[in-house]
Amino acid sequence: MSINSNHHLNRNHKGYKRTVSALLAASLAFGGAGAVYADTAGSTSATAGVTSASVTGAFSDITTGFWAEKHIYKLAAQGIIIGNNGLFRPGDSVTQQEAVLMALRFMQLDGQISSTATALPSGIEVSNYYKPYVVLAFQNNLLDKVTESASDNSKTAWGSRKATREWVAELLVRALGKTSDAQAAASEPSGFADDSKISADKRGYINAAIDLGLTNGLSGNLFNPQGEVTRAQLATFLSRAETQSQAVYANTTSGIVTAIGSGSITVFGGVTNAVYSLGASTGVFTSTSETAIKATDIPLYSKVTLIGKNGTASYVELTDAKPQVENIQGTFARLSASGGKLWLKTADGYPEYAFDSQTAFTDKGGSTIDPATITEDSTVTIMRETYTSQRKILKVQVTSGVVNKTASGTLKSIDTSAKTVVFTGSTGSEESYSYDDHSQFWYQNTKLAASDLKSGSAVNYTIKNSVIQSIEVTGAVDRTVTGTLQEIGDSTIVYKTADGKRAVKLLADSPVIAIPGILAPTAEDLVADAVGGDKVELTLNSSDQVTKINVLNHQYDQYISSSVVSYDSNTGMLTLTDISGGAHVVKLSKDTDVVSFDGSKPSLTVFGGQLLQGKKLNVIAIGDRALTVKIVSSYEGTIQDISPTGRYFTLKTSSGQSLKLYDPASVEVFGLKSPSLNNLAVGDSVTALLTNGQVDISVVKKIQKLQLQLTSVNAAAYKLGVKWGSYTDELNAAGISVTDENGASANLTALKAGDYINASFLGNKLLALQTVSQKMGQVTGIDAAAGTLTIKDFAGASQTFNVSGGVKIDRSGTVNTGLGSLSLSERVEIRKDADGTTIASVLPAQSKSFSSYDSVNNLASFKRSTVDEAYQFSLSPNVYIHQGDTTLSVQSLKENDKLTVYFKNNVIVEIVKQ
Repeated sequence: MSINSNHHLNRNHKGYKRTVSALLAASLAFGGAGAVYADTAGSTSATAGVTSASVTGAFSDITTGFWAEKHIYKLAAQGIIIGNNGLFRPGDSVTQQEAVLMALRFMQLDGQISSTATALPSGIEVSNYYKPYVVLAFQNNLLDKVTESASDNSKTAWGSRKATREWVAELLVRALGKTSDAQAAASEPSGFADDSKISADKRGYINAAIDLGLTNGLSGNLFNPQGEVTRAQLATFLSRAETQSQAVYANTTSGIVTAIGSGSITVFGGVTNAVYSLGASTGVFTSTSETAIKATDIPLYSKVTLIGKNGTASYVELTDAKPQVENIQGTFARLSASGGKLWLKTADGYPEYAFDSQTAFTDKGGSTIDPATITEDSTVTIMRETYTSQRKILKVQVTSGVVNKTASGTLKSIDTSAKTVVFTGSTGSEESYSYDDHSQFWYQNTKLAASDLKSGSAVNYTIKNSVIQSIEVTGAVDRTVTGTLQEIGDSTIVYKTADGKRAVKLLADSPVIAIPGILAPTAEDLVADAVGGDKVELTLNSSDQVTKINVLNHQYDQYISSSVVSYDSNTGMLTLTDISGGAHVVKLSKDTDVVSFDGSKPSLTVFGGQLLQGKKLNVIAIGDRALTVKIVSSYEGTIQDISPTGRYFTLKTSSGQSLKLYDPASVEVFGLKSPSLNNLAVGDSVTALLTNGQVDISVVKKIQKLQLQLTSVNAAAYKLGVKWGSYTDELNAAGISVTDENGASANLTALKAGDYINASFLGNKLLALQTVSQKMGQVTGIDAAAGTLTIKDFAGASQTFNVSGGVKIDRSGTVNTGLGSLSLSERVEIRKDADGTTIASVLPAQSKSFSSYDSVNNLASFKRSTVDEAYQFSLSPNVYIHQGDTTLSVQSLKENDKLTVYFKNNVIVEIVKQ
């Protein structure tokens, strides 16, 4: 909004009827966001170069998401605004003659112009095209002859003058029929700092506009009476002022949506159904929002207002999303198809319901069925409309009973223990069926196990006697297969299936590799062998490409921290003892992956010279074949036992071996300045780096994943300021992988101060970053038994969170671990901790009395009870201000308004007007 106010008038004229809605009051602030293109007449013709009002989408200078888009669609569809050469020019100033024409169209008076020549009052000069309209405006008291004819020093003709804020205030007040209110307040001061600049004959109209909620003024307690009004602002003023107007607009229908699709909408207007086509230029909105929606977002049987002609909808507004229907559930008794009647069973008898050829009969998944197939004692739901006295039956749906059918849909979930599958049908409804040992599952002629089925897959399914006969996956989102890894190349992977068959799959770009105990595994860590490679689970996308390789079990012998006994370079035989003293012999060959202490990979001849007696090695072998031989430079595992005083700790490696390590030279833990063994604990994951002699430990680095809060973001320099408890630091994220919670790539530019991130560290070294999604809203549901928490966000959408795995209720630093500490209507911000635990941070609330708003610094001021009380707070960019379900602007708040204010990090995120 271009109008902001840090001072609000506390006016309360007696006798004033405040009939303007809160929505109108919030929107009609002069100079604020809101606008239309007023007409520009051609020099020779009233319609020269004019674009049809029904094709609002042709306005090339109005992009999707433009703040006044909704009102432009609406007024263009009504014919109140007309474009010029495909342009709307929303920022252009409105002339007085243009404003008059739009006001007349708004009042539906423009059709009353006379074709005979008429005289204008003295001093009123307008273009020929506008003359009859200005005459009509005088005749209907939209303009005052004495005031408008008064002489001034302007060298511009009356009609071509820019419409000023005070002049438009008078025009709007007159258009709403509130002239008497203005006259009653004419002698009262406006209260603005620039009151002396307000024309004496306009002061009453400005006062009336204030009392009607049409304006709140500008920053600095100014009104700027001579400021110009843009086309966009005036259009939005008129659009929202329609709630106060008695005018009836042509081609406008209000009714119930009886059918909706991407290309058409059917509306019952009280007598018959009317079908309208929907196109790319059709504007679809809700009465409670400025943002466009999709036509398919309109619920069936909801209330709409539609503007259109010749069977084409130009503008559709959802006015009440609640379906105008009632549902009756009962037990089916019988049906007469020829008589159009069905009967239900009740304790008192058999109530009768009439249906016709338009009544839909469906199964519980929404698929059409033959009414004759409904079996006795099935549970059915009868949907009846409530928008006519006939209460016609719209649909009869079988919700339980014997089902036999073949259908298509989406597999929503599968429970392999209960042997049930939930499908989402083509209509969006859900249905659940069981399967048994005779049920078959297929994908591209490959038989699947039930565990191979994945949520989100497109499927065809056949049901017989209410049991799943078959499921055919037609468009898998993801599925998994298991096998033994035999070969892995740059683009393919070869594995042996459970039945011993050889299978080949293509690798997707950069497949994810997961190996238990390895922090960031690569393809080199996989063991592929024709005899005994890794047991793996492969995730396949809809193109049957491998997107993830999850190692279930390493199929090899692993000798961690083994010691060289001898090496024979002629035969390649390496004799070694494992950590328990057991002797082993493995053979090195040209296929053996060898790694020196410094990480280099020399030739086998050079490497053999390093295999001196006592040298410590990590060896991976299958049988006597050495796959990998690496000179030990570090140990990685989990601390099993630790003694800071004894200067040792016991490390359990991923292979299950225990190593007792002594006297590390240093310890490295992110967030600690000079850590020691005292800062490590049993269960910590660490990497211990050795010195070149393999005897001493140079440093022990703790491996951890922490959730940090951002204090600053400099994406261009890859710098992130973070805090963790009382610790603050700056992270260098250059070259660091950044993903979202689903593993998709993310960008630092999407982060901002106050957000949370999960950061993975090896000591002080940052390894990876993960963004953390946060949901803020009002608690509307708490089910401690089911472990669920439901909130409604500031857009009105509800979301339920499953917190059965653990929850932390953070109330200003005091943490509880049960839903019982939370109350309905509290505001919370929900996120997942680094360990997956749900955190619900309760937003502190305070009761306040409003004082003023400073738009320059975006500060809200409140009345204070003590001199030391904080009274000024910043507003969040997306602050939610409302009274009930009505969204308000900060400019609509007035001095002494009683408010409940919610804070996040001492910034206001929500204001509720009492």
